[in-house]
Amino acid sequence: MDKPGSRAPHKVALNLGAFASGLLFGLGLIVSGMANPAKVLAFLDLAGNWDPSLAFVMAGAIAVAYVGFRLARTRSASVLGAPMQLPTARHVDPRLIAGALVFGAGWGLAGFCPGPALVSAASGQPRAWLFVAAMLAGMALFAALERVAASHAQRRQSSS
Repeated sequence: MDKPGSRAPHKVALNLGAFASGLLFGLGLIVSGMANPAKVLAFLDLAGNWDPSLAFVMAGAIAVAYVGFRLARTRSASVLGAPMQLPTARHVDPRLIAGALVFGAGWGLAGFCPGPALVSAASGQPRAWLFVAAMLAGMALFAALERVAASHAQRRQSSS
């Protein structure tokens, strides 16, 4: 049995690790230009003045993630002892496709995706604050719709 307060150092280490990871990620977004909507929109403008530089950023991110996930699959806990929580779904379904389409449309219209939007909002960009507000509203709407769908499914199941 744990002594009172014995988990506190572990929790502090996990929080510091999360903070350091988030800080490194945010700095990477700034250095790479991913937090600059004009650069992102130039990357997405294939028919206009296309800027392919973000493709190298994405390729590097995919390579790092590939190695990280391969290593993570061999472990049951993180370096700091937290349980591994890796994705288990392996199929493409309509919800995944719809989510990808909404994500892509938002990225193409605003030049932001969630991570860079938070970095830009922290730097005081008004457009980023608007995006973050819309993103949070969309998340709240999704959660509400999921609750309604689950409630309907439960009622259907109990009436059968």
